[in-house]
Amino acid sequence: MSNIIEITDIGAPELDVYVRLTGAQLRSRLEPERGIFIAESPTVISVALDAGCVPVSILTDKRLLSGAVRSIIDRCEGVPVYTAERDLLTAITGFELTRGALAAMKRPSARSADEILKGARRVAVLEGITDSTNVGAIFRSAAALGIDGVLLSPTACDPLSRRALRVSMGTALLVPYAVLGDSHKSWPECGLEILARHGFKCAAMALRHDTVSIDDAGLLSEERLAIFLGTEGEGLSEKTIELSDYTVKIPMSRGVDSLNVGAAAAIAFYALTK
Repeated sequence: MSNIIEITDIGAPELDVYVRLTGAQLRSRLEPERGIFIAESPTVISVALDAGCVPVSILTDKRLLSGAVRSIIDRCEGVPVYTAERDLLTAITGFELTRGALAAMKRPSARSADEILKGARRVAVLEGITDSTNVGAIFRSAAALGIDGVLLSPTACDPLSRRALRVSMGTALLVPYAVLGDSHKSWPECGLEILARHGFKCAAMALRHDTVSIDDAGLLSEERLAIFLGTEGEGLSEKTIELSDYTVKIPMSRGVDSLNVGAAAAIAFYALTK
């Protein structure tokens, strides 16, 4: 059975992982190579459990112990379940815990880019995307639309950050991902070299005139394709665009010049995985 523990003190050290540790501190809270991530809502927690992630503790509204969170608790035998009245939880988390529960979980073992690329045909590469909402949305589309893996430049957002994981509905745990390259100082050459070694052509999604359309026959016929997406506003670096095999633009109308990177990613994934 799970260990139900009622919390009455906002300063309880058991709550550090939920409210007082930064993302960087969570990543090194246990073993440096693993760390902890926070899964929010029964849906995301269930996906994490299905993916084999190991729970460390659960935090939930006392009134939900026999309701929506019960099935989660039943799957986490022996795991500490911290509960409190709703007012205290609001003070602890800074917002009303309307999603029912938070769970601190051990991070999955990191994968290498080589491991992901070995059997892949279509991958997404996120260059410098630091907005967690956009990263979460991209992972959700990648899972739904058949992308084999997501690779992140050394400066991109952690897919298991709390907001990114919530927006992705847990799918960041289902799509294989890895950091591409060793250092931002050698980006993008280091990443492009790894992709080329695995036979990938690179398609840079960019707003330029010297582009091919997203439905270009040559682009669609590539056996292995890496779809590069840049940060909101600035887009991809000039160096990445220059070194890519294709520069690709999504045709638009009514004078609209661009889409949010999450929306653009969904369109690109759908078009390029057909």
